Amino acid sequence: MISLLVLNGPNLNLLGQRQPEVYGTTTLAQIEALCVSSAQGLGAKATCMQSNHEGVMIDTIHEARGTHDGIVLNAGAYTHTSIALMDAISSAEVPMVEVHLSNIHAREEFRHTSHISRVAIGQICGFGPQGYVMAIDAMLEHLKARA
Repeated sequence: MISLLVLNGPNLNLLGQRQPEVYGTTTLAQIEALCVSSAQGLGAKATCMQSNHEGVMIDTIHEARGTHDGIVLNAGAYTHTSIALMDAISSAEVPMVEVHLSNIHAREEFRHTSHISRVAIGQICGFGPQGYVMAIDAMLEHLKARA
């Protein structure tokens, strides 16, 4: 069975409470349940994790090597600042789809730059929680094409 890691970064633990006008009212627990259900419906397994700490996220990405077939990553603000996350993804050699709840390209200028997109197979943004479902589907199609 294909195994996916769904990794969420800083402040996403506050979804449903934090800036609902930007991120909506869906909680992280609801998004994680959606990811698990969506993956199961497509014959895969999704393991979800969230951290506010860059080092923990890097360790989790490293541990994905040999454990998971793909990563769905919402790195939150680290998307725009973390070369270390980009290097971790590249080093782990596990394909990754970048996902964001909001359209980062329609927001503040500094959010338009994504360091992790350089090592992603694709980026999905602006579709709210449904973006995670789209990312899981895209990752599974990518993995099937490589098989």
